[in-house]
Parts: sequence; structure tokens; C-alpha cells
Amino acid sequence: MATVSSTDRGQWSGRLGFIMAAAGSAIGLGNIWRFPYSAGEGGGGVFVLIYLAFVILIGVPLILAELAIGRKTERNPVGSFKALVPNTWWPVVGGLGVLTGFGILAFYSVVAGWTLGYLFKALTGGLAAAVDAEQSGLLFGELVGDPLWALLLTGVFLVLTVLIVRGGVSGGIERATKIMMPLLLLILIILAVRSITLPGGGEGLAYLFKPDFSKVNFGVVMGALGQALFSLSLGMGAMITYGSYFPKQENLWSSGATVAFFDTLIAILAGLIIFPALFFAKIDPSSGPGLVFVVLPTIFNSMPAGAFFGVAFYFLLAIAALTSTISLLEVVVCYFVDERGWSREKASWLLGGACFALAIPSALSQGAVGFLGANGMFTWDFLTLNNNIWGNYSLSIGAILICVFVGWKWGIKPALASLEEGGFSLPGAGLWAILIRVICPVAILIVLLFIIITGSYF
Repeated sequence: MATVSSTDRGQWSGRLGFIMAAAGSAIGLGNIWRFPYSAGEGGGGVFVLIYLAFVILIGVPLILAELAIGRKTERNPVGSFKALVPNTWWPVVGGLGVLTGFGILAFYSVVAGWTLGYLFKALTGGLAAAVDAEQSGLLFGELVGDPLWALLLTGVFLVLTVLIVRGGVSGGIERATKIMMPLLLLILIILAVRSITLPGGGEGLAYLFKPDFSKVNFGVVMGALGQALFSLSLGMGAMITYGSYFPKQENLWSSGATVAFFDTLIAILAGLIIFPALFFAKIDPSSGPGLVFVVLPTIFNSMPAGAFFGVAFYFLLAIAALTSTISLLEVVVCYFVDERGWSREKASWLLGGACFALAIPSALSQGAVGFLGANGMFTWDFLTLNNNIWGNYSLSIGAILICVFVGWKWGIKPALASLEEGGFSLPGAGLWAILIRVICPVAILIVLLFIIITGSYF
């Protein structure tokens, strides 16, 4: 089997390049689309408080575990486990990560395509028809239910992703994210300032930051933990892959913690945009997944300078989605470059094409083809089914197994040695060991059992 030497794989130019790329991987639709509606359904401030606790206690330790594996081996998820524990079944965990990244990309690219569709509508005045919830819902249904548009938007988004990934680690991914991430942060801040100055904005801030502990229940807690896992791109080998390109002389654990910080900051900023706008328009904040595609267009049409607000928001959403699809494709491309000896060019285009083929049923499941929709062949529509399989079951199983591997198989000492390489001691190393060996896997297992028993999905 052909393999590629580490010197031919590429490397981040430094700590900043890694942080921009890894933060881009973590920051995506999970922060700007999923976090606000999850927080709305979970009671606002209390959900945010629980989410922050899980990011610190579960998210950060798991990010560091994945990064430690990647930097130590300088390989893809499968190759990493082969290098650390050869002739065992553990490389299957890496294989699960590669499959999970590919599976998530196949439905994520569909939703990402919707952001391009709405950006186009915002630029051309098409959102002006969304004068109320009914008209806005019809507008959304027309977009996602048109098979030509659904496939075209998905295909365009995947082509954009391939064009960046084929450029390589520093020349493609790092260069693109160094432009997109500051732009994303700037747009977020501008939109957040605009939103909180709307009439009723103070009520939105109170809803987001003032916890109501009467809203706490087991479902809210599980939703917050599920959001933390999905948002941070954990359990699918993305951070193993990005860690494999990390320079040996740089501070790895500090960089990983910084990625988690930026990911959480972006989610909070998204909340600062959406909740004040909802209270301005006197709309229920627990409006669910349709929040950004059905509810927000009606708000844009009712506020001063709403047309500009709409263009900026959907441009922001498209950037966030693209920084994540890049990492999802990179996980799979890295495997074929490392383990199969493919060129990056070949791997990027072939895998991008294969992913588009796999995305077709999800793209057509929102109204274009009846048997792929809800109450067709499956209980859920095909897109939701894939979200459940890859974004819930597979992601959770992968995260549990990575915790077990680092905590009990590979070992805390070698993992810490990888994290602390370059002379950067990890504060609270003993606490990290307890979290990764016991607390993290148990907490994620509880989420997985909750999903299986209740049939819920996040």
C-alpha cells in the first residue's frame, strides 16, 4: 500500500494558520443555524449556560485528545491508529471517522447550498416576498422542493469546497480560512450590533443570557451536550487530521483551547444577532430549525435597512458553511493521500464527485421526490435520516472510542507528551486525564443512549 511521507503532506505555516483553519472547521452551520434554534427550544439562557459548561468539560478535553493523536503520528485518522497500535482493530475507529466525515458532508452540503440560494434571493430582492410566515414558508418550500435548484446549489457548494481543498494545506485551506474567518467575525460583530439596537433588543439579550432554571430538564441537558459535540467537529477525525499538520515547535494545547473559545464566541454572537431580532418582531424564539430560512426573512422585511441585513446574514452563513465543508472533505482526502498514495488533485475531485452522488437523495428529500421525504420510505426525510446516522450515532460512537483509546489504550502519558511537545506544559493535566478517561466517555454515552431510547436527534 502506498503512503506519503510527512514532508509531502503539507503543514500549517504556524499557530495562527492552524487556529484559523481549525476554528473554521468547528465554526459552521452548527453555530449560526443550529445553536440559536437549539437555544430557543432549550429555554435560552439556561441552555447557553449548560452548553458552555459542556464545551469546557467535554469539548476542550476531546479536542486536545484528537490533536495529540494527530501531531504524534502526522497521519490521517486511519493511519494514526495504525501507527500508534499496529496490528489491532483500533484503525477501524479511524475508518469510522473518515466515513462519518464523508456522510456528514453529503447532507451538510445540501443545507450549505440553501445558504447560497438565500444569498442569491437576498441579492436579487427575492426575499421581499417573505412578508409573513406563510409566504416565507412557501418561498423556502419552493427553493428546497425544486429538484434543479436543490441539486445545482449542492453541486456549486461542493465545487467551491473542492477548489479550496485541492490547493493543499497551506496554499489552499489555510490561505482561504485566513481570509474567510476574519471576514466572518467582522460581519458577525456588525450584525450583532445592529440587532441589539433594535426595539426589543434588550428582551432578546435577557432571553439569551438570563438563565431560567425552571426550564431545565434532561432533554435540554442532552441537547446542550449534543450541540457541543456537533459544533466542535468532534468524533469524526477532523481534529486528528488538522493536528497532523501542526508544527512541532508550536503550543498545541493552547491552540486547541483557542479554537474552542472562538467556536463558542461565534455561537454567542449568532445568538446576539437572532434573539434580539426575534423579540423585535415579537416571534417565538423556540421556532425550531426553520428559524434562519423561514422566520428571519420576515424580520428582515420589517426592519430598517433589512435588505442589507439579509444579504450580510446569508453571506455570513455561506462563509461559515464553507469553512466546515472544507474540513469534512479534508478528512477523507487526507486518508486517500496518506494511505492510498493518491494525488491531492485526484482525491479532491473524485471524492467531491462521489459526495455529490451521495448527496442527491438528501437534496431531493425536501419536497422534490415524495418517497425520499418524511412518511415516505422512512420515518424521517432522507436528509434528517442521514443527520441522525452520521451526525448523532456515528459522531457519538467515534467520540466515545477516541476517549477510551487515549485514556486507556494509548495512555495519558504519551498523549500528554504530544500535547506538551516544545516545552509547553498543560495546566491541570491531572484533571484533563480524569475528564478524558471517565467523565467525557460516560457523558457522551448517556447522550447516545438518550438518542436511541427517545428517538430524538440534534
